[in-house]
Amino acid sequence: MEILWVLMALAMFSLVLLPVLMRRRAGIQQVAPGDPDAADPANYGFLRQEELDIRMPGPDHDLLDVLDLVQRTQDYRAASQLLAGTETAGERRWQRVQAFAGAASLELQQRPGGVSETPGGQWLRVWRAEKPKDAGSAAVHAEFLVQQAWRTSTPGTDEFRIIMEEARAACDEAALLSPGDPVPYIIELSVARGLAYPEPEFEKLWLKILDRAPSHMGAHLAALHYWCEKWHGSREVAYSFAETAAARAPQGSLLAAMPLFAVFEHLPEVNLVRSFYQSEVVTKAVHGALFAVHAARPDDPMLAHVRHLLVFFLVRSERWSEAMNQLVHVDGHVGALPWTLTADPAADYAIYRALAVAGYEANGGSPATLSH
Repeated sequence: MEILWVLMALAMFSLVLLPVLMRRRAGIQQVAPGDPDAADPANYGFLRQEELDIRMPGPDHDLLDVLDLVQRTQDYRAASQLLAGTETAGERRWQRVQAFAGAASLELQQRPGGVSETPGGQWLRVWRAEKPKDAGSAAVHAEFLVQQAWRTSTPGTDEFRIIMEEARAACDEAALLSPGDPVPYIIELSVARGLAYPEPEFEKLWLKILDRAPSHMGAHLAALHYWCEKWHGSREVAYSFAETAAARAPQGSLLAAMPLFAVFEHLPEVNLVRSFYQSEVVTKAVHGALFAVHAARPDDPMLAHVRHLLVFFLVRSERWSEAMNQLVHVDGHVGALPWTLTADPAADYAIYRALAVAGYEANGGSPATLSH
């Protein structure tokens, strides 16, 4: 019994000591704010933490303008027009559907309504009622129900199942209104995960997406969740799915970064091995993601998603200069993995950014040496 207590004490001691040793080895010394030696992210043109936008991974000015207008006026028409003018099979349509649904869901959470108060997200209900044949409103409504299920109830409960079944019916309706649109089926991937579709049923759904948008990065990320160990697959199955997608990725596709997302989904909850982030599996996945970023179109809507995850892994791997090169491109918007998994995405991102700046400067970097 004494040996067990000793081992537990050593493990706890390692958890405390390891970060200190890592900082010392990298040459990073923690100093008080305002100290002349303190690394200041503002020197690189980075925004202050309170200025970071947590709604999106990267800029979409048309979407932000419309979101502000809709939420200010509670008039859905600008949202309907924006979605109608957005390419059906593209990544941006999927992101915009998510954003509108998320905005309505958050409004409802903040203003659930009452005797004398109109509930939040009323514009979506009016949109759906006045434009029942609008494919955009149908897709946003289906995604809204999915987000409500995950946000307000617990998987496995009757409440969760009822909302998800309603979302499933909404996906079917949205698909009928826009036959070539992959978005209703991508939304249903989350329903499939929540309701534990059998593998044959999930594969049938996945084939419908591949028929419409075989290189859709957002769809692949949604499907990856289903195959993860914590849901309905395993580490091996998830890695295989991600590596197959990367191998089949067309030139310039960000699907080459899929293995990095698979690694992230299976990170150990407690890691006492410092070399883990320099391991072969992590290094290979990081290199694949870096290759994908360099080959992608600068306006690819999914590019910011990959860059944000690269920041996480590059900082953990103490590859400071490469982390800084990614930060230059994404700073300002932090609505992406891994930051959105925390209660305060901006704060979590700011910590990693500060570590990157400190590591970069500890190894001779400065604003003058950072390429933009």
